[in-house]
Amino acid sequence: MNHSPNDPKLSSWAPVAAGHDFPIQNLPFGIISRSGSDKKVAASIIGDQAIDLARLQAMGAFEGLGLPEAIFLQSVLNPFISLGRSITRAVRQRLSDILRIDTTDNRFATQSGEWLLPPGEFQNHLPVAIGDYTDFYSSLEHATNVGSMFRDPSNPLLPNWKHIPVGYHGRASSIRVSGHAFPRPHGQLKPNDGPPEFGPSRMIDFELEMGFIIGRSTDLGDSIPVEQAEEYIFGMVLFNDWSARDIQRWEYVPLGPFLGKNFASTMSAWIVTMDALEPFRTTGPEQDPPVLPYLQTRGAHTFDINLEVLIQPSGGQPAPVCHSNFKYLYWSMAQQLAHHSVNGCNMRVGDLCASGTISGPTETSYGSMLELSWGGKKEVDLGGGITRKSIQDGDTVYLKGYCEKDGLRIGFGDCTATLLPART
Repeated sequence: MNHSPNDPKLSSWAPVAAGHDFPIQNLPFGIISRSGSDKKVAASIIGDQAIDLARLQAMGAFEGLGLPEAIFLQSVLNPFISLGRSITRAVRQRLSDILRIDTTDNRFATQSGEWLLPPGEFQNHLPVAIGDYTDFYSSLEHATNVGSMFRDPSNPLLPNWKHIPVGYHGRASSIRVSGHAFPRPHGQLKPNDGPPEFGPSRMIDFELEMGFIIGRSTDLGDSIPVEQAEEYIFGMVLFNDWSARDIQRWEYVPLGPFLGKNFASTMSAWIVTMDALEPFRTTGPEQDPPVLPYLQTRGAHTFDINLEVLIQPSGGQPAPVCHSNFKYLYWSMAQQLAHHSVNGCNMRVGDLCASGTISGPTETSYGSMLELSWGGKKEVDLGGGITRKSIQDGDTVYLKGYCEKDGLRIGFGDCTATLLPART
């Protein structure tokens, strides 16, 4: 009888440092290439070592699971995810069986040099082909802060905010995997006392978000019931939806974000499965007034995921500026997906939905520089006499996230990018 891959007592013969994001209980999925090769393959990871799933399949590790030949030789995970959760769950179970310290099948451990790649011998790539990307606006604290700054502090929320998970469709082509760099964007800027100007943005900001990857397609006209919505989610990632606040401020009325958001977004490399997150369920905020029946959820429908943002100036050390948590979100993933599809919008495997900025109830839990600096009125201290009101050229921003319970930690790895000077 198979053991539970989520058993906190499990340990692996593969070395994993205490408190690492990727213990045997995690086993997320991603896409890598081996050093010196441009051939992309599907992978998992334990500790710091990537697991070449294509090589393992060629060695017979997944016999009996009904996997198509060469399913792990694809450049994205979409075909693997499309096999369904019963298959992807069985692959994670088999990996756990192979890696556990008391495995009954030592043939793969003795040949681990064939399929286990140490750091420096592999490179991460964007794990899925993202056909469509939707960004929500689901943090009550964030929406309240922004509404207080730019509208009415006594009535900061728009009338629809507590009734529907507000969202917009973003640009999928500019989403990059963790570790990239991008230039400061250009656009129209509107001074308070003059006509519009064109030039580089002066107010680049991070947005602390999480995303979920669609794991099951629907047909046009179908909708996803809220109580079944998580069955359509393959897993979760960290997500930084970069913003140019000055460009955004001038353009967003009446149709919302455009050039202020579509120049770059950063996604973590490894998709943590919903199965791995199951032990960390929790309840979300009470929704008042009650939502319409198609959005009503029961029980523990969100997850306790600790989140952190660090900023590293060029030549300096990373400094923490924010500590938040996914459970603060007012609208859950299930509600977001149910609302997204209630009009018959068809979802496709690999589509990405992001949470919107995740802010908490305290100033140190605000998930953007816009809030941390309160619209540029405060300096954010990075230590050593260095302060910021927005992200500067050469700054690297790190997003981190992890769950922790009963001595077990499940993490997401880094979500990291660096801002370069504007191109001339």
